[in-house]
Amino acid sequence: MNYVFDNERPIYVQLVEMLRIEIASGTLKKGERIPSVRELALMARVNPNTMQKALAELEDEKLVYTERTNGKFVTNDEKLLKQVKQELAKQQVSHYLEGMKQLGINQEEAIQYLQELGGK
Repeated sequence: MNYVFDNERPIYVQLVEMLRIEIASGTLKKGERIPSVRELALMARVNPNTMQKALAELEDEKLVYTERTNGKFVTNDEKLLKQVKQELAKQQVSHYLEGMKQLGINQEEAIQYLQELGGK
Protein backbone atom coordinates (compact mmCIF):
# COMPACT_ATOMS: atom_id res chain seq x y z
CA MET A 1 0.00 0.00 0.00
CA ASN A 2 1.11 3.53 -0.67
CA TYR A 3 1.45 5.31 2.65
CA VAL A 4 0.82 9.03 2.15
CA PHE A 5 0.10 11.06 5.26
CA ASP A 6 -1.48 14.44 5.78
CA ASN A 7 -0.43 16.88 8.48
CA GLU A 8 -3.96 17.37 9.80
CA ARG A 9 -4.18 14.22 11.94
CA PRO A 10 -1.77 12.07 13.95
CA ILE A 11 0.15 9.59 11.79
CA TYR A 12 -0.77 6.60 13.97
CA VAL A 13 -4.50 7.36 13.40
CA GLN A 14 -3.90 7.42 9.66
CA LEU A 15 -1.96 4.15 9.89
CA VAL A 16 -4.84 2.52 11.77
CA GLU A 17 -7.23 3.64 9.02
CA MET A 18 -4.94 2.39 6.24
CA LEU A 19 -4.31 -0.97 7.89
CA ARG A 20 -8.01 -1.36 8.67
CA ILE A 21 -8.73 -0.92 4.95
CA GLU A 22 -6.02 -3.43 4.03
CA ILE A 23 -7.60 -5.95 6.40
CA ALA A 24 -11.21 -5.28 5.33
CA SER A 25 -10.33 -5.43 1.63
CA GLY A 26 -8.43 -8.68 2.00
CA THR A 27 -5.07 -7.20 1.04
CA LEU A 28 -4.03 -8.53 4.44
CA LYS A 29 -5.88 -11.84 4.51
CA LYS A 30 -7.59 -13.35 7.54
CA GLY A 31 -5.20 -15.44 9.59
CA GLU A 32 -2.21 -14.04 7.67
CA ARG A 33 0.94 -13.18 9.57
CA ILE A 34 1.60 -9.45 9.46
CA PRO A 35 5.14 -8.21 8.80
CA SER A 36 7.04 -7.19 11.91
CA VAL A 37 6.63 -3.73 13.41
CA ARG A 38 10.06 -2.77 12.07
CA GLU A 39 9.25 -4.02 8.57
CA LEU A 40 5.92 -2.19 8.52
CA ALA A 41 7.57 0.97 9.86
CA LEU A 42 10.17 0.82 7.10
CA MET A 43 7.50 0.30 4.44
CA ALA A 44 5.46 3.24 5.76
CA ARG A 45 8.57 5.34 6.53
CA VAL A 46 7.47 5.99 10.10
CA ASN A 47 8.98 5.51 13.53
CA PRO A 48 8.54 1.92 14.82
CA ASN A 49 6.90 3.32 17.98
CA THR A 50 4.26 5.00 15.82
CA MET A 51 3.58 1.75 13.98
CA GLN A 52 3.43 -0.16 17.28
CA LYS A 53 0.83 2.30 18.56
CA ALA A 54 -1.29 1.76 15.42
CA LEU A 55 -1.04 -2.03 15.73
CA ALA A 56 -1.95 -1.84 19.42
CA GLU A 57 -5.14 -0.02 18.50
CA LEU A 58 -5.94 -2.68 15.89
CA GLU A 59 -5.37 -5.31 18.58
CA ASP A 60 -7.80 -3.46 20.86
CA GLU A 61 -10.33 -3.66 18.02
CA LYS A 62 -9.59 -7.42 17.73
CA LEU A 63 -8.61 -7.04 14.06
CA VAL A 64 -5.08 -8.16 14.90
CA TYR A 65 -3.86 -10.61 17.52
CA THR A 66 -0.43 -11.60 18.78
CA GLU A 67 0.91 -15.12 19.13
CA ARG A 68 3.81 -15.08 21.51
CA THR A 69 7.09 -15.62 19.63
CA ASN A 70 5.24 -16.01 16.30
CA GLY A 71 4.25 -12.40 15.64
CA LYS A 72 1.03 -10.61 14.82
CA PHE A 73 -1.78 -12.02 12.71
CA VAL A 74 -4.99 -10.77 11.09
CA THR A 75 -8.11 -12.00 12.84
CA ASN A 76 -9.99 -15.04 11.56
CA ASP A 77 -13.31 -13.62 12.80
CA GLU A 78 -15.46 -13.47 9.66
CA LYS A 79 -18.27 -11.63 11.44
CA LEU A 80 -15.91 -8.90 12.66
CA LEU A 81 -14.30 -8.55 9.23
CA LYS A 82 -17.73 -8.20 7.59
CA GLN A 83 -18.77 -5.62 10.18
CA VAL A 84 -15.62 -3.54 9.62
CA LYS A 85 -16.07 -3.71 5.85
CA GLN A 86 -19.68 -2.52 6.17
CA GLU A 87 -18.65 0.36 8.46
CA LEU A 88 -15.96 1.46 6.00
CA ALA A 89 -18.42 1.21 3.10
CA LYS A 90 -20.97 3.35 4.97
CA GLN A 91 -18.29 5.97 5.63
CA GLN A 92 -17.41 6.07 1.94
CA VAL A 93 -21.05 6.40 0.89
CA SER A 94 -21.67 9.15 3.46
CA HIS A 95 -18.60 11.02 2.27
CA TYR A 96 -19.72 10.70 -1.36
CA LEU A 97 -23.28 11.85 -0.63
CA GLU A 98 -22.05 14.80 1.45
CA GLY A 99 -19.76 15.89 -1.39
CA MET A 100 -22.61 15.62 -3.89
CA LYS A 101 -24.87 17.61 -1.56
CA GLN A 102 -22.25 20.37 -1.47
CA LEU A 103 -22.43 20.43 -5.27
CA GLY A 104 -26.20 20.86 -5.09
CA ILE A 105 -26.89 17.29 -6.21
CA ASN A 106 -29.62 15.40 -4.35
CA GLN A 107 -29.40 11.76 -3.30
CA GLU A 108 -31.38 10.42 -6.25
CA GLU A 109 -29.13 12.23 -8.73
CA ALA A 110 -26.03 11.05 -6.86
CA ILE A 111 -27.23 7.46 -7.13
CA GLN A 112 -27.90 7.98 -10.83
CA TYR A 113 -24.29 9.15 -11.31
CA LEU A 114 -23.07 6.02 -9.56
CA GLN A 115 -25.17 3.82 -11.81
CA GLU A 116 -23.98 5.61 -14.95
CA LEU A 117 -20.32 5.52 -14.00
CA GLY A 118 -20.18 2.15 -12.28
CA GLY A 119 -22.74 0.17 -14.18
CA LYS A 120 -25.80 -1.43 -12.67
